[in-house]
Amino acid sequence: MGGKPRQSIGGLWNISFGFFGIQTGFALQNANVTRIFQSLGTSIDNLPLLWIAAPVTGLLVQPLVGHFSDRTWGKLGRRRPYFLAGALLATIALLAMPFAPGLIVAALLLWLLDGSLNITMEPFRAFVGDMLPNRQRTAGYAMQTAFIGAGAVAASLAPIVLSHVFGVASTAPAGEVPPSVRLAFQIGAGALLVAVLWTIVTTREYSPAEMAAFDGAEETGGDASPIVAPRGGTLWLVAGLAVAAVVEMAGLDKPLYILAGVLVAFGLAQMVHRVAAGHGKGDTVLGRILTDLATMPDGMKRLAVVQFCTWSALFILWIYTTPVVAQVAFHSIDPTAQAYADGADWVGVLFAVYNGIAALAAFLLPLLAGRIGRKATHMVGLFCGAAGFAMLPLIASPMLLLAPMVLIGVAWSSILTMPYAILSGLLPQRKLGIYMGLFNIFVVLPQLLVSSVMGAVGRLVSPGDPRWTLGVAAGSLVIAGLVTLAVREGDASSQ
Repeated sequence: MGGKPRQSIGGLWNISFGFFGIQTGFALQNANVTRIFQSLGTSIDNLPLLWIAAPVTGLLVQPLVGHFSDRTWGKLGRRRPYFLAGALLATIALLAMPFAPGLIVAALLLWLLDGSLNITMEPFRAFVGDMLPNRQRTAGYAMQTAFIGAGAVAASLAPIVLSHVFGVASTAPAGEVPPSVRLAFQIGAGALLVAVLWTIVTTREYSPAEMAAFDGAEETGGDASPIVAPRGGTLWLVAGLAVAAVVEMAGLDKPLYILAGVLVAFGLAQMVHRVAAGHGKGDTVLGRILTDLATMPDGMKRLAVVQFCTWSALFILWIYTTPVVAQVAFHSIDPTAQAYADGADWVGVLFAVYNGIAALAAFLLPLLAGRIGRKATHMVGLFCGAAGFAMLPLIASPMLLLAPMVLIGVAWSSILTMPYAILSGLLPQRKLGIYMGLFNIFVVLPQLLVSSVMGAVGRLVSPGDPRWTLGVAAGSLVIAGLVTLAVREGDASSQ
């Protein structure tokens, strides 16, 4: 059998449409969770701690989902069972979050929402690689980006449209979430479920035999690669304990204990795996995940650094844009004030703009990548984002804030498209799910770092004034753009 057949525009649409729903959930989360937390009584400096649920969940969920989705085959196929399970759980979380009675429940629901969205999203990334020849993958990921942008625009605009067009109240007494936000989450839950079900119903995954034939290899039914037992477990364990000791002795913020815990857990996992491998029992889920992490292709390792720097910047944007815009452009730091509510609503507009620009730019990215290459295209996009981030805290006019959002939209389009298009050309097809899951660790780790560290740094640098954070984010994107030059692209031939 030859390579995978090219998909029509309709085929690309069906493969990617579920991402419209996934991003509806993510956009509601990103644009409104800070507002929900502040409505329930938290301070700016405590925001990173409450957001920490999301990256911890992704760190645990994505490698496991990637590992198991590579090995799943049933009536729904290989990836689609995960689409369905994640969509159902995310729908429940979206419906419940705006009605959370307190901060603890809201944080737990954020944990459920982010974990559920990750269960659905990670196999969607591998799904493009499963269904498309390599030469068509840039277009496939660009189509995903277009739906991501469209879903985010709809979700980001929902609260302000509901309040300004339909008269739904955008303010509420202290301790309550505004009705416009509640209704937006209910509409978003329905959109998420319908969009994911569309992809499940309209697509047919290739069978294991077909995938093996496309790869030109015999179907093995498993992973025959040798188990690797890394030696660095003790060093990771010591590093985690050292971080915990410094936090205790210096009286630093308690969220840093979570970072220390992650380092300790990673070290212990490596040590346990090494002992098991020494007794001939290393071929486990943990062993396979650690083996694949240790044997990542060199190009993927460099691209992981790019992702780490990129997503550090993005997580800062999502946490701090609402208080920055409310303070600088609407002159309010009081979450219960109308001016702050207007600022928060305007952030929804700004997020809609950058996502709308991303959706439009997605159609141009394959053309630009065809001329200058995928990594050069990504570098240009990241530099645009850095300029936009640097401009945000300097602009006091709400309308002029649209300008940096255009630049951020170009960057967002590239972030959602080019790294995955590059990566898919570097990876073996039979491990596409696990490597996509491991790759997303470098999306999650910076979020964990930001959540653990930024609150403490903020209290030292500028208590109650988060404007400086966007300058840090701009610098992180510049570093990511420069590191992109060191990434080696894989063979773009058909597969």
